[in-house]
Amino acid sequence: MAAREAAAGPRGPGRDEETALLYERAHSRHDPCWLLPVPPRLCLACVLELLPEPCVSLVRKKHVLSCFRDALLRHASLVMQLVAQDQRICIHFINMLFGLLCNVEDGSVIDLCIEVLIQLTTQLKLEQTVRCLLDECHKQLCNMPSMRGSLATLTLLGKLVDAIPPLADKLVMEHSNLMEHLLRGLVYPNEGVRASVCYLYGKLYSSPVAAEMLSGHFREKLCPLFLSTLDGAQTKELQINCLGWLRQLLKYDLFVSVIMNESSLAESTEGVEGPPGKTSLPLVLKKLLLSRDETLQVASAHCITAVLVHSPAKHAPAFIHADIPEFLFEHLSSSSEVLVWFSYNCLILLAEEPLFFSKCHTVYGIESVVRSLQGSLRMNNTELHKEGLLLFAEILTRQPEEIKLFTSSTMCRDAGRALQEAVNSPVLEVAAEAVKAISAFLRKDHQSALPVQYRELRALLEAMLNRCADFSQTPLNRRPLGHASSRDSNKAILRRGKFLLSTLEGFRNACRLAMEFQSEPSAHENPFTAPGAEKEDTLEAFSEFLLSACDSLCIPMVMRHSEQATQPNLMEVFLSILHSLFVIVPHMKEKFSKKLASSSFIRLTLELKARFCSSLSHSDLNQVCSSFLYDMSLNLLSAPEKTEPPSQEELSAVSAFLQHGLPEIRSRSPESLAFLSDRQYVEGIARQRQYCILLLFYLAYIHEDRLSLVDRFVSEAELFVAVQSFLLSLQDQDEHPPLTVIRASIYLLAICQDKDDALAEDLIYSSPVDIARKVLIVLRTFLRRNEDVQVGGLIRGHFLLILQHLLVEHGASPSGDSGNLPLLLSLLSLVQLKNKSEQELDSMAMKLLHQVSKLCGKCSPADVDILQPSFNFLYWSLHQTTPSSQKRAAAVLLSSTALIELLEKTLALTWTEVDSPRTALLCSAWLLAASFSAQQHAGSLQVHQTLSVELDQVLKVLSFPKKKAALLSAAILCFLRTALQQSFSSALVALVPSGAQPPPAPEDSALAPLGTSQVLSLVIGLQNLLVQKDPLLSYACVACLEALLDYLHARSPDIAFHVVSQPWNRFLLFTLLDAGESSFLRPEILRLMTLFVRFQSSSVLSREEVGHVLQGAALADLSTLSNTTLQALRGFFLQVQSMGLLADESTAQTLHVSLEGLSPSTSSAEPPLDMLCLGGVAVSLSHIRD
Repeated sequence: MAAREAAAGPRGPGRDEETALLYERAHSRHDPCWLLPVPPRLCLACVLELLPEPCVSLVRKKHVLSCFRDALLRHASLVMQLVAQDQRICIHFINMLFGLLCNVEDGSVIDLCIEVLIQLTTQLKLEQTVRCLLDECHKQLCNMPSMRGSLATLTLLGKLVDAIPPLADKLVMEHSNLMEHLLRGLVYPNEGVRASVCYLYGKLYSSPVAAEMLSGHFREKLCPLFLSTLDGAQTKELQINCLGWLRQLLKYDLFVSVIMNESSLAESTEGVEGPPGKTSLPLVLKKLLLSRDETLQVASAHCITAVLVHSPAKHAPAFIHADIPEFLFEHLSSSSEVLVWFSYNCLILLAEEPLFFSKCHTVYGIESVVRSLQGSLRMNNTELHKEGLLLFAEILTRQPEEIKLFTSSTMCRDAGRALQEAVNSPVLEVAAEAVKAISAFLRKDHQSALPVQYRELRALLEAMLNRCADFSQTPLNRRPLGHASSRDSNKAILRRGKFLLSTLEGFRNACRLAMEFQSEPSAHENPFTAPGAEKEDTLEAFSEFLLSACDSLCIPMVMRHSEQATQPNLMEVFLSILHSLFVIVPHMKEKFSKKLASSSFIRLTLELKARFCSSLSHSDLNQVCSSFLYDMSLNLLSAPEKTEPPSQEELSAVSAFLQHGLPEIRSRSPESLAFLSDRQYVEGIARQRQYCILLLFYLAYIHEDRLSLVDRFVSEAELFVAVQSFLLSLQDQDEHPPLTVIRASIYLLAICQDKDDALAEDLIYSSPVDIARKVLIVLRTFLRRNEDVQVGGLIRGHFLLILQHLLVEHGASPSGDSGNLPLLLSLLSLVQLKNKSEQELDSMAMKLLHQVSKLCGKCSPADVDILQPSFNFLYWSLHQTTPSSQKRAAAVLLSSTALIELLEKTLALTWTEVDSPRTALLCSAWLLAASFSAQQHAGSLQVHQTLSVELDQVLKVLSFPKKKAALLSAAILCFLRTALQQSFSSALVALVPSGAQPPPAPEDSALAPLGTSQVLSLVIGLQNLLVQKDPLLSYACVACLEALLDYLHARSPDIAFHVVSQPWNRFLLFTLLDAGESSFLRPEILRLMTLFVRFQSSSVLSREEVGHVLQGAALADLSTLSNTTLQALRGFFLQVQSMGLLADESTAQTLHVSLEGLSPSTSSAEPPLDMLCLGGVAVSLSHIRD
């Protein structure tokens, strides 16, 4: 009895604290190693013996357990050292705590046990202890006759999975029959048990793997039960846990679909006798929205959002039919910022569904939106401001015109004032959203409540424009911090451009509003204005304000921004504003046009058309530019300063050719002058285009917009020649242009006649064919002496004339031209090769392309002197131009069946004449074939004639290459690489066998049309070619090897890895590296090493060797490397990084920073020319390399 009393714990407050923590009866025999060296002086052995002892009071056990919990929190490492001394002790301790958990009813003790168990398992990080605890929980639940005593176990499981998320997958995979017990718990009448089950389910479904494994369980058994539990939940704990589980489910499309389908079944049976227990999620969430609990309201709105983000179109109708928008609008008046934000979010998503508007929810809620916006702007919550403005903008934008949103001018005024306050926000993001909302607000149906509040609209526009002006004048941070600073500066310019674009769109809508109100007499002025009062609230005053605001704010802002960046969509909106102002303020249109013309707007508009509309892109911008120039030109002609205005008949004639010709002007001034100089037969749209060009130069000169003097490619001497040629062309064709055109021509000739005619030498092109050779020799001398002169636009037309003349003379047999035709073609190629940058192929270039391809079709492979320059010209046309022009050029060339047949005959000579004088022609033929195939495949161009090539011969030539044919090998490799990239599926190229072939072996079927032996022979051939160390050939070999391995990997990964892992590759690599200290920084070697890393060929390039390469790169001066090398180095570094081979983090970081700090513009290496002439063959390095 005495012993029992001693064990029962302290009798009074004077009992020593440490004594209460020790089990006196047993402590003396415990090893001191189990004693915690810091307060509280716990003995782990005493804890293990005291807690399960039935004679010890629950109060003392709770005290000991609480002290142990505190020790765990304060001295985790020391306690873990004690506990981890013996794994059996750990497991025994956990079993003992779990037993105590299951056998006590005191809630505080249960909570302590759970907390200590969670702390122990997470701190120990031992698989066996976790498994032990899971097994105990499993046994406890399985052996329990009812769910009554399962609350503690379920709570422990939920918190355990929360603390160790990977346990969710383990529970589902290894303890799957627990799911049935959880189902039982979900229908148990005790809401505490159901809350713990919902909490555990929420943690299980938070794991994507577990959620996928439980998808069938949810769909077949759990969904209706879950919905009914959520619907019937009474306690806050069950409601919160159900909503937490729901939020996890709503992350997945599958569960959203299952729940919403179940809900639709419930809604379809509502009011009729149907399946019992069906519950609709929208109705349940509606009920929670109506609750007085803010937490539940926020959670409900959050869940609605989580459903809608998956598919507003699919799920929004269910919520709209449940009248949820009505209650969301009501919640906008809440004092809770969180609830208001989620309500905004839900309504934004619901607004994507037209039913939201047709049910008139917006008419009901618009006043709530405006008031909420006014209230939120007084709060210091930027995200709330942005979300409210976004909702307002969505409603204003999507509201059907036939359903009036604002029923009174007062409500419209309040909305405008709220937007005015928002746009004045110092936070740029808020102001930007406000500008978008203002743009949507300036719609006729939104402003049609009479009287129209013009004064309020003016104040709103002034606020918007002033906010944009303030932002555009904020100085950029231009500190010299290198590439990062430049990137930040570019981002700042883009942000300004975006804000300016939104502002201009709003201003354009205001202009459109003014135009639309012109046809509404009731909207012209406020009928309630007092007689004699100054009429500011009128459409006329508003229109004049628009013109003044554009002149003082819009134009300066756009011009300032265009000095830093030119955005076609921004300029389209800007020019449409200028164009609309001619209509809005008609009595000012001539004065406004003159001001624009004298401010270089003719030049600006033409440059925009040339820059962005030359390839038939940006058609809307082209149309706006043309309309603007059309109206401005007529306005300027209608009100001349020093002469009588033209007659109405003259203006009608001008109007006609401007209307047809302006949209066709898409070239820069030099090309326009060349087109004006064209002495060929001109008719129709082309002639009207010439009239337009001439008239625009005339208007630019008389209004002192000195386009010709400002543009460095155009001089008045060139303009004189162009106008002269134009007039001669009119005379040749006996044409009578409009009088305005004649007047403009005479004026331009008069002001240009005293200038030096620097290019009068062009007159030599009018010489007859018999002296053409002398003319061409003079031209060649001129071109060679003037390397920097851009003469293409001026003399290509003459080349075309001469070419046509010679073809007429010698059409049937071009080779009979006694030398003039080859010389002409050589000069044509020389002119094209001088163009170092990509240029759009204009109509003249397309005509030349057509003539040269037609010429080639009339030749035989023996006509090398004609075909070589012709092939060079065709190859240039496919590569030294823009992608859209490449497609057009390829379509023209592929339409020539004679050219394709010639190309096929020429390629066939490769197998017999490798070392012949025709080698250069063969190179060009293979490069052309590769280019044709790539362009046809990329653009899905029509094929009129297939190109047959013997694949066996191609592989044979490459497997056994000739040493003196490096360029030819490179060209054939380029062709083969293209075929491999297309998986031999080209519609143009037909790969045929050389003769009768044996059936392929079964193991070769996956590689067809290649065989395994052919692949291995080709690889050996590529290795032999690489060893030659010819730069161009090396580029071609590596590119072909990349394509080959991609092809093999897609069809037989084993063969691909076999090819890469060959020991010879290592010897090859080190042979290539044996060319100097920094030879590894050659782009072809970097790409080759990248290939080995990508295919995990450690036998060729080990991890340590990769580290050496990176270390060497980090020490190198990267700024001296070419852009091609930097690109290859970046590719190698990223491939090594993705394969996890970065051994030395500091070296990797140094190299990463160096690479990030360099861009193509900052590299000090001289950029190489892409188009070269090698041995008489035009070669594009990027075509060979990439």
